[in-house]
Amino acid sequence: MEMLWFYIAVILAISDEAHNQIFWKVFFDFYVLLAGIIQKIVGSTIRMWMVHEFLEAVFHFILLSLLFLSLEIGFLAATIHLVVDLYHEVAGLEMTWLQHRVLHFTVESLFFLMLLGI
Repeated sequence: MEMLWFYIAVILAISDEAHNQIFWKVFFDFYVLLAGIIQKIVGSTIRMWMVHEFLEAVFHFILLSLLFLSLEIGFLAATIHLVVDLYHEVAGLEMTWLQHRVLHFTVESLFFLMLLGI
């Protein structure tokens, strides 16, 4: 239990990279079509982006819930990941891939360290 916070943060980072590889490289054409459909439905680019972030959070929720056999861990991991994604986009932070990974890993690690350290 002492290292669970670390394992969750590592798996969440791997999950984020898996999401990027699967949807942006393997299913790119489908993802672009889906984005167009979503944009038509919601009516704006910002709403489409928010739907994308929510769907990404659902992906993380499912993956982490299955890996840790815990809906609570899946929900918390997806939620903190979504909050960090929304924050750095809204704040307009220009980051490299490594800076982006470090931001997520640091915030998510601290979140789970504080939560599981109680």
